[in-house]
Amino acid sequence: MKEILDSEQLEGYIAAQSLESIFNEPLKEHLHLYSFEQGEHICSKGDPSEYLYVLVKGKLKIYTTTPEGKTLIISFKTPLELIGDVEYIQNTEWINTVEAVSPVHMLGIEYRWLNRYGKDHPPLLHFLLEIITQKFYRKSNFLSLNLMHPVEVRLASYLLSISYDESDPNFMGHLNTINLTDTANFIGTSYRHLNRVIYKLCLDGLIERNNGHIQVKDKAGLSALASRNIYEPNGVTSMKVSYTKGME
Repeated sequence: MKEILDSEQLEGYIAAQSLESIFNEPLKEHLHLYSFEQGEHICSKGDPSEYLYVLVKGKLKIYTTTPEGKTLIISFKTPLELIGDVEYIQNTEWINTVEAVSPVHMLGIEYRWLNRYGKDHPPLLHFLLEIITQKFYRKSNFLSLNLMHPVEVRLASYLLSISYDESDPNFMGHLNTINLTDTANFIGTSYRHLNRVIYKLCLDGLIERNNGHIQVKDKAGLSALASRNIYEPNGVTSMKVSYTKGME
């Protein structure tokens, strides 16, 4: 993590995401802009939480560990998204692990400043309430619904999510075959079955496997297989826009 000491860029992100009413002047004085490199952890499950982060550029991968010790993808997130909101309200450690899929920019503010200047600021509180309720709704439906999809759909969705960032046309990711055991855990299948599905998708011309990597060969075909990307639900951005309009 690196802090970006550029007040104009920070103000630009606030304006672009219509956050002026959410972060009042006392809060803005303690708001900072941070960058995270691809593959860097923003937070790890179980670690102490101290910051509320606002994703304003890039893509995040959010995953958790089940009581059985399996690691499962919850979702991928693009702007606008909050990280640390539930932890702030519940005063608890990080609930999930969050990793940068592409280069990421985040606004960040320490909880102590939220406690001092935000507890009596209705726009911020309303914003947090809407986002948190949406998160709990999505999470309560996630494991049962997403694991009902065939492994082909789960793998197609996963590959699309790690390979592309719609906000950055120059970004092109890939899957390292060394991490296939992790990938199998992420999407809730066995290593052996994952390899069978990869082989089939290669035969279908949707992906290619060489030099220790798996890359998307036919994005349109893979998207058709996924139907909709099950790991990238919409909701936070549209919720923010409707709330902002309601405040005008």
